[in-house]
Amino acid sequence: MKRKMPGLNALKAFEVAGSTGSFTRAAELLNVTQSAVSRQVRQLEEQLGETLLERRHHHLDLTSAGRVLLRALHQSFDKIEMTVRSLQQKSHSNRLRINAPPTFTSRWLMPRLGRLREQHPELELSISTRLQDSLAETSVLDCAIRFGNGEWDGLDSSLLFQERHVAVCAPSLLARESSEEGVDFNRMTLLHVLASEDQRYLTWKHWLDAARIHGVDTQGGYEFDLLDLAIRAATEGLGITIADWHMVVPELAAGELTQVLNVHVEGHQSYWLVTRPEQDLPQLQVFGQWLQEEIWLSQRQLEPSTAALTSIP
Repeated sequence: MKRKMPGLNALKAFEVAGSTGSFTRAAELLNVTQSAVSRQVRQLEEQLGETLLERRHHHLDLTSAGRVLLRALHQSFDKIEMTVRSLQQKSHSNRLRINAPPTFTSRWLMPRLGRLREQHPELELSISTRLQDSLAETSVLDCAIRFGNGEWDGLDSSLLFQERHVAVCAPSLLARESSEEGVDFNRMTLLHVLASEDQRYLTWKHWLDAARIHGVDTQGGYEFDLLDLAIRAATEGLGITIADWHMVVPELAAGELTQVLNVHVEGHQSYWLVTRPEQDLPQLQVFGQWLQEEIWLSQRQLEPSTAALTSIP
């Protein structure tokens, strides 16, 4: 039966361009020229009689028609690729391919994988932490752990846990910098985490506001592109950082870090398990259930360490 539909190359070009919001990025992923991607998308629009992408100065925006088509293409290409993969890799039917943030992977996931192995020895994992790995761009991944507000277009998300920000530093540093008047934050090096190359997360501002501490100069200090590095710097006594409590439980329990003031601030974003709609993989169900069990255990068995008994100056 002959199908009346656009060429596969044009549909793929649009799918990647629409997902990335960039002809340049799409060309890199498809290993063709930028002009070739742009031309294929333009021809697709002419064939459909609909504008699919609004061309802005530095990015592409999907039109309403573009969003409808992109969602259908995601689902169709995902099903095709997963079917092909299952045919090619029958011997690896128990393998789950996961992408997760680097700090979450090293500090929360990795220490728990031993229990996963004991409970489900049949489950095999492939874990990547590359930020560019996206369920929307490729179905090589089965699922992802994402940090955000839970809204990812065309994908399903299940809440894992919300950030809980605490100020932490090495006990030796706190002892050296504390006085009867309390802790002078202006005397301590503040450790920041970057949201982008030129912008910091506002965790320090939110924490200081919650602690009702004013007059602290937050412009200085050290900056890191990963929370994991800021935590390591704090452990080494370099300064004080605002960290997600879930990521520093081992150091708090071991006395390598201590809280500075008993102030906890709920973060504006959370960790989520993100999957494709109607994705029914047994190994994904096993992994998702195990994640929820681990979160349940951590919330009930582990309590925040006693905060340093210091007064606010």
